Amino acid sequence: MDLTPDPRDLEFQFIRASGPGGQNVNKVSSAVQLRFNTRGFTELPDAVRERLTRLAGRRLTADGVLILEAQRFRTQERNRADALARLAALLDAAATAPKPRRSTKPSRAQRERRLESKQHQGAAKLRRRRPDLNE
Repeated sequence: MDLTPDPRDLEFQFIRASGPGGQNVNKVSSAVQLRFNTRGFTELPDAVRERLTRLAGRRLTADGVLILEAQRFRTQERNRADALARLAALLDAAATAPKPRRSTKPSRAQRERRLESKQHQGAAKLRRRRPDLNE
């Protein structure tokens, strides 16, 4: 399924990055804030939209706008590419349905190994006791 959003649905805002940056830190707006309206993206199936909402967490506003901030690099271009890559990864993760869990019983050998381990632990604890002098 192709979940590539239309570039017109993406809104980029360039802001100042936090952290170290030398003399340019207070002058250059190299960090990127990517805004993507998930409700306006009609090609998104409901199940994928629900998983995206869960994956996005606090990055999703009440209006359904996903906000990704990228400030790892020193240039706008690289931060913009990073934000787009992170959006694509998030959409890909939401597009893959989780594998259903099937409950299984432990095998007989596993049960026997568990019981042997418990016997071994109990015996080790018995050896740690003080010797009973009355016997």
